[in-house]
Amino acid sequence: MRRTLTVAAAAAALLVSAGPLPAAGAGSAAAAPAAAGRWGAHEAESYWTPERMASARPLPPVPPQPGVAPEYPAADPVRIPPVPPVDAPEPLDPPEPPLEPVEAPEPPEPAPVAASSPSDTPTVGAPEPAATPSVLPAPVPEPVPTPSILPAPAPVRPALPRIPAAGPGVGQDFGGLPVVGRMFLVKGGGSYFCTASVVASPGRNLVISAAHCLLGSDTQQVAFVPQYTRAKPRPFGMFPVVRTAAGRSKIWIDQRYRTQGVNRAAALDVAFAQVGPGAKGLRVQDVVGGNRLVTGAGYAHARATLIGHPSTAARPRLCVNRTTKYTSTDARIPGSFLRIACTGYPGGTSGGPFLLRLDGRTGTGDVVGVIGGWKTGGDKSDVSYSSYFGTDIRKLYEKAVAGAKAS
Repeated sequence: MRRTLTVAAAAAALLVSAGPLPAAGAGSAAAAPAAAGRWGAHEAESYWTPERMASARPLPPVPPQPGVAPEYPAADPVRIPPVPPVDAPEPLDPPEPPLEPVEAPEPPEPAPVAASSPSDTPTVGAPEPAATPSVLPAPVPEPVPTPSILPAPAPVRPALPRIPAAGPGVGQDFGGLPVVGRMFLVKGGGSYFCTASVVASPGRNLVISAAHCLLGSDTQQVAFVPQYTRAKPRPFGMFPVVRTAAGRSKIWIDQRYRTQGVNRAAALDVAFAQVGPGAKGLRVQDVVGGNRLVTGAGYAHARATLIGHPSTAARPRLCVNRTTKYTSTDARIPGSFLRIACTGYPGGTSGGPFLLRLDGRTGTGDVVGVIGGWKTGGDKSDVSYSSYFGTDIRKLYEKAVAGAKAS
């Protein structure tokens, strides 16, 4: 079962370089033709009513063959009535439980996927480094520079919900974080969603998700809703994915992912999208903050936080555990991936961020992966995977930054 299957200143964004994935290829923007007409915050909110958002489903599986369009079921014309509100979340007080390994722990490996060049060492895209957080795993034997972190400015927001105090690897529903939300979209006449999160950028207008969520020429009416819950479906408003003059959504996916398919190019299952301002005219990062993008950080991390929006759940899910490296032995799905054991991450969680150093005050951290890759994020709901964030993901991000700035 694939994961999709089930009913600012320029210094704000951190980039740490790493080795390349296989064969060169540029990412491409504006890939998804959208319906004609204006698509701003007001139009998005008019279309994505609370009832329609509640009735949206996780995407069906994407066919492994490139160029083959999936058959999406027809949209259900019956709207689901709103669900009674859940208890209001308490202020954030992140726990520090002891962590258990998913499997026999492996030493941190700074190299990206198997075909990547191991010679690249992390470098900083921001000019001023900060102290290394204590949550990082022990340094590798080779003397390599530690990625420096320059925090993205965080806006003043209401009190954050409490992170569940669960054991390592145990997923629990919670009130969510403003920086993470649902990405709603229309395909084949049906209403669907994945998980996405804000990534810090100079334009303060980018979100990151899985490429398989946003792939396809029929991806339309795309909009990001931070901290979506069924009880409070638009706590910070709605941010529509920007369209070009030709009516195409501004989404950046590596071209090899489009041409080689979701299996052969599983190591590239990452997408960036430019979102427009909300109904109040504010940019998304100014409203909810943004996670810092980190590349070249290795595979093994002692403490990673995984957040996603599972299938028909009314609230998002959070889990903390260590990550390990998984290298595929299937020649049809090559590459190495981050792996984390967290219970209860079925369809809908695709695109959810792997976060390091989650700050309980700002609700932001360092994003080193998103659920996607190796069978689009995992064929079991209790183990999730991410494409490795190396040089190709950094280049795709840089292309998205340039494209968003030019608009």
